[in-house]
Amino acid sequence: MPKQVLIAEDSSVIQNITRRVLEFQNFDIVTVKNGQQVLDYLANHNCDIILMDISMPVMDGMECASRIRQLPDAHKATIPIVAITGNAKNYTMDDFRQVGINDYIQKPINFDVLVETVRRLTNT
Repeated sequence: MPKQVLIAEDSSVIQNITRRVLEFQNFDIVTVKNGQQVLDYLANHNCDIILMDISMPVMDGMECASRIRQLPDAHKATIPIVAITGNAKNYTMDDFRQVGINDYIQKPINFDVLVETVRRLTNT
């Protein structure tokens, strides 16, 4: 059964390219546009990894990651989270770790790095 990747990204272009690259690698993809939609999705579904833009409307990636780590469901609270950001200079890996983010990928996205990171964190 393919691993499910939840992509939280407000840019349709980045969302669609990321979806195509990962679908080609046999991942199952779900997309949302902001952090609140991530939490809404997780209320009723599971996934194997979350790729999360840091700068999104409604709820940004940092706030969303922090809230995921506080979920009462132990499985959902430990889902690997990868930040995707064009503002990596504004954050350190310590900043990401404090809210529970496991790794990050800088924009523009290097899709070889993306695939390697998703495979590593989902053990595929």
